[in-house]
Amino acid sequence: MAGEEEDLPRDAKIVKTLLKSMGVEDYEPRVIHQFLELWYRYVVDVLSDAQVYSEHAGKGSIDCDDVKLAIQSKVNFSFSQPPPREVLLELARNRNKIPLPKSISGPGVALPPDQDTLISPNYQLAFPKKHAAQPVEETEEDEEAVEPNPPQEQKPTDLPQNTPHRVSFPLVKRNN
Repeated sequence: MAGEEEDLPRDAKIVKTLLKSMGVEDYEPRVIHQFLELWYRYVVDVLSDAQVYSEHAGKGSIDCDDVKLAIQSKVNFSFSQPPPREVLLELARNRNKIPLPKSISGPGVALPPDQDTLISPNYQLAFPKKHAAQPVEETEEDEEAVEPNPPQEQKPTDLPQNTPHRVSFPLVKRNN
């Protein structure tokens, strides 16, 4: 273990010391590398912001005030303070003045109306009413229309012609 600590870079040793000072004894070795990555990324972000502030101010190099401003903007952007306790209490008092609506449902879990649920059917089945068989009159427009399946000559077959269940739909005359 002593040989491993000598091989670590200075920054990794600092991270290891910080973890030990916070009472963290057992951790995976990659935790140190993850903290180093976070640390380097934060420093690069702060220094690049400080460079932008320095260039905006017309300075030739970054000074301590640019770094302080960059850190302060990171803190303000990353962390927000909760509102004061008095403000939260006043908001709670205003909200609690409005009583909750009374429950109109009985015992059990209150469910939304059927039309608002995903388990209700969202379709309707239309069953045609049974009418006496009436011949459908064809018009000239119907004759001129091209039929997708032209009638073929029917050959007599040995199969029975009547079927036990017939499905039919009333033809509605279209006004084209």
